Amino acid sequence: MPRFAHTPYDGSKTPFTVGLEPLDLAKWIEPDEFLIAYLDEKERLISDPQACVFAAEADTEAAQREVAGLIGVHLPEQFPDIYECPADGILGVKSTERRVKLDSGEEAPLLAISRLVQEDLVLMRKGEDEYRLVAASLCFPSSWSLAEKFGDSMSGIHEGVPDFNGYRMGQVVQRIFERLAIDKPVWRLNWSLYTDGELHHSTSKLRREVLSIPETAFEQLYVRVEKQTLRRLPESGDILFTIRVHHDPVRALLEHTDGEKLARGLKEQVLGLTEEQLAYKGIGAHAHIIAQALDVIAKLSA
Repeated sequence: MPRFAHTPYDGSKTPFTVGLEPLDLAKWIEPDEFLIAYLDEKERLISDPQACVFAAEADTEAAQREVAGLIGVHLPEQFPDIYECPADGILGVKSTERRVKLDSGEEAPLLAISRLVQEDLVLMRKGEDEYRLVAASLCFPSSWSLAEKFGDSMSGIHEGVPDFNGYRMGQVVQRIFERLAIDKPVWRLNWSLYTDGELHHSTSKLRREVLSIPETAFEQLYVRVEKQTLRRLPESGDILFTIRVHHDPVRALLEHTDGEKLARGLKEQVLGLTEEQLAYKGIGAHAHIIAQALDVIAKLSA
């Protein structure tokens, strides 16, 4: 999968809207040429006790096994050139030493299967009033952390998101979760901007010196797109929320056939955000410089 696999800022999507579409399960999981780099970073984070990238409530074991089973069947069927099953119950990445025994009992199933995919995996379960985050392997968050949000309801997870709690968006999302059918998975996209290529971003950590002048921002800005999917699990009834991060250097738009259009589209969306939305994305103080940097890209790509 090439750079800029998804470009929701091209005019096809509106920021801070639900924007769900039906998901073709053939496009559910997205391995690409960066698979090994992502998996290496996952292993580093999983082995770091300070990172807190996995958590699960005790009664989620069966649902975790369900997730591992679904993904374990999907990967070698959909991507036989990448994944293989060298032995019963074992799944691996071809031409590597990466092997996971899905039913070993030695490791949480959700964590085990997450070691083989670039996606983060989050289990949501119906509580008394709302769905709650009850298990997750979350290595590549975008300005939030599992330690802070584990066990939270949907409204708690989205605390601080403009126009979510107390607004129609939150009500729409709640209804979507309630009505999501087993055979009708959905997906959506969103974007954010960062000043480095790090995958793990529990905070935005924007470097102000990078955003001081357009020429510096042009060289070091990254556009981060999350592909999010929702799928009702047939046995447990829980919802699997997957997050696939695509983290692309803005400068690479110079090599894109639609680089000028994409740069102008991203600029238009940045300048179209409200003050509250800009603040949430962490770019409120830098929107003008970012817009100028995107102008540089657009002019050089024309």
